[in-house]
Amino acid sequence: MNRCLLVFDLDGTLVDSVPDLRAALNEMLRERGRPPLTLPQVKGMIGDGAPAMVSRALAASGAARSDAAGALARFLEIYEANAVRLSRLYPDVRKTLYELRQRGYRTAICTNKPQRATIAVVEGLGLLQLFDGIAGGDRFAVRKPDPGHVLRLIGELGARRDTSVMIGDNENDAAAAHGAGIPLVLMRYGYARVDPASLAADALLDHFGELPEVLERLRLVP
Repeated sequence: MNRCLLVFDLDGTLVDSVPDLRAALNEMLRERGRPPLTLPQVKGMIGDGAPAMVSRALAASGAARSDAAGALARFLEIYEANAVRLSRLYPDVRKTLYELRQRGYRTAICTNKPQRATIAVVEGLGLLQLFDGIAGGDRFAVRKPDPGHVLRLIGELGARRDTSVMIGDNENDAAAAHGAGIPLVLMRYGYARVDPASLAADALLDHFGELPEVLERLRLVP
């Protein structure tokens, strides 16, 4: 089966997850007697996986990094139980995903968020049935920006590089797509720590609902 495969990032692309991530981090920090983090602080910590985010949170709050393993386990415990209390889909994400599926596109998620937490978010938002595959940051031996993360998912789904596209928001998505040799579409509204215009995307979108038209323009059709 080689219909066009759309490989989506999750946080900052499909879902604004910062509020729930912040709440879980702050509860973990509160239990350790540390001050809370702001939304902008947490937004700047997202993208490299949960271990990196927790390590940055500990450093920003002055907590001991020697507790990183315990802090990570506690954060994930809190977050997985409360993953969609405050998180929201970006405008028109649900409608557009249904439209893309109806047009014949295959869809998958490739995120650095751990697999269990990813499933909690996707299922909690009622999107699980819209994806053919999900590869969290701990499913394979590598994660974005390593292109192997994307390529393993593409191979697992029986797709091809020349009929696949990465759709994300940040520099890890860009590096993975470029390394895998597949087209790249980036959302401007996400969590990138650099200007998305500097990441050599094939298209930059301000709104998720623009995606079907952009895919047609790039001749990425089912």
